[in-house]
Amino acid sequence: MEFPFATSFIGRDMATMGTGQAQELMTAPQAALRSRDLAALLGANLAFAIGPLFVRMSETGPVASAFWRMALALPVLFILARRFEGKPTISNAQYGWMLFAGLFFAADLASWHLGIMQTKLANATLLGNMASLLYPIYGFIALSRWPARTQAMALIIAMAGGALLMGRSYDLSRANFIGDLLCLAAGVFYTFYLVVIERVRTTLPPWSVVFWSTLASAVPLLIAAIAMQERIIPDDWAPLVLLAVGCQIIGQGLLVLSLSRVPPLVVGLAFLTQPFIAALIGWGIYNETLGPLDWAGAALIGLALVLVRR
Repeated sequence: MEFPFATSFIGRDMATMGTGQAQELMTAPQAALRSRDLAALLGANLAFAIGPLFVRMSETGPVASAFWRMALALPVLFILARRFEGKPTISNAQYGWMLFAGLFFAADLASWHLGIMQTKLANATLLGNMASLLYPIYGFIALSRWPARTQAMALIIAMAGGALLMGRSYDLSRANFIGDLLCLAAGVFYTFYLVVIERVRTTLPPWSVVFWSTLASAVPLLIAAIAMQERIIPDDWAPLVLLAVGCQIIGQGLLVLSLSRVPPLVVGLAFLTQPFIAALIGWGIYNETLGPLDWAGAALIGLALVLVRR
């Protein structure tokens, strides 16, 4: 789930925009939604979808692995922020918003990593991506308008595709019920994170936002892992390094670079590619075959992305 360090989905404070400007950005004309922005967004979701595999491979506890995802990425993020952005002026209010966002992201990762260990990989990916539905809905509510016909059609088609992708494997048995609920909660926490981080991303450069939000997430995750008496230090660091590089540096970096120019509906639809990627991982590693419904679901999600881009 990924969860996703997101940035502003419109690129400026919606409260200061005129209705015409906001509607133009929400409809995302083809000229504004460039191929490289969409490619970066899809690349971020590819990196995020591989993350659960490294969580399961880690020798630490699930919350501790979330902490190391943050901590190991911090030096690289600091260098990137200083190299490309220098020392931006950050107000106390902006620090406060990034701290607030970091708490939501810490809650998201803790819930999701715990859920990954207690339910199916497909369930964890699907339920953890509830933000794919909640985030676009928030965007329309914030603008006090209904989606256009094409937007609504794309969202419905994508929802149908996601349901088809996971319909065969999804169940709420006693064995995975708690894990499913934890992953569902993670999706809700991540939606709140996206809403909060939008307030600072409109006025601060992206790598600085990623660095400070990552730092704000790492501290509560370490406290939680210690309180839960999880194993903190592993013998094999490879899964944790891959988790940090893949999700927190490459994934979040691509997301930061794309979201300031991509509207929330496209963000939500792109999130729905993660369950299909998780299904491919299950197919390749756990010999979970993909049936006709899986391929049909993937095709529907692809169609939805084409519709919204046009």
